[in-house]
Amino acid sequence: MKRFVVFQPFLLFLFITGSCFAQQKNFATLVKEGDIVFQHLNGGELGRAIDKVTRGYRGRDYNHCGLVVRVGDSLIVVEAIGKNVHLTTIKEFEGRCSETDLLVGRLKPKFSSLIVKAEKAALALQGVPYDDYFEMDNGRLYCSELIYEAFKMANDGKPFFVLKPMTFKDPDTGKLFPSWVEYYKNLNFSIPQGKPGINPGLLSHSSRLILISVSE
Repeated sequence: MKRFVVFQPFLLFLFITGSCFAQQKNFATLVKEGDIVFQHLNGGELGRAIDKVTRGYRGRDYNHCGLVVRVGDSLIVVEAIGKNVHLTTIKEFEGRCSETDLLVGRLKPKFSSLIVKAEKAALALQGVPYDDYFEMDNGRLYCSELIYEAFKMANDGKPFFVLKPMTFKDPDTGKLFPSWVEYYKNLNFSIPQGKPGINPGLLSHSSRLILISVSE
C-alpha cells in the first residue's frame, strides 16, 4: 500500500527557508473559479521529510494547495496557511514558487455543479485556525483538509475526495522521522500515525480532477 503523509507543510511559514522568485506569465489567466491550485514550497528538514513520503501528479512534490474562488469581480485563493484560513491574491500565491512548482486541478465537467457551493463553504471557513496537529475534525484546518471539507459540505455532507492513512515514517527505515518526533514533542501531542487524512499529493491524484501543469 502506498504511504501518504498528511501534512500541509506550511505549517507555519516558520518552516519555509526560502521562496521562489520566478514570476509566472500564464498562471493568473489559466486559473478559473473552483480550481484547486497546488504548489511546492521549500520547508527545511521537515519539508524534506514530507516530500520523501508524498508524491503527487507525475511524481512532483506538491505540498500546499488552495481553492480559487470569486470575490466580487476578482478571483482569489482561499487557503489554510500560516495562522488560519484566509484569502490570498493569485499574484501572491504564484509568486511563492517557480512555474514548474505549480499545478492546477480542475473539476471534471460532471462535477461542476459543486463549484459554487464549495466556494461558499471555503469562504465561510475563513478565520478557522491552522491545524498544526494534522488531525481531522479537531476544529482546525490544514490546507488539503480545507479543500476536503469544502467539497464535502458542497456534496451534502458526503465525502467527495478520498482519505488515506497518514504516515510520518521514513520509507527507507520504517522509523518515524526524527524531525516529526521533535515537532510533536514540542506540541506535547501524539503523532497521528495511521490516522485518516489527506495531503496535496494525494489530492492531485484524484480521478475527479483534470490536471494542468502550468509549465507545459
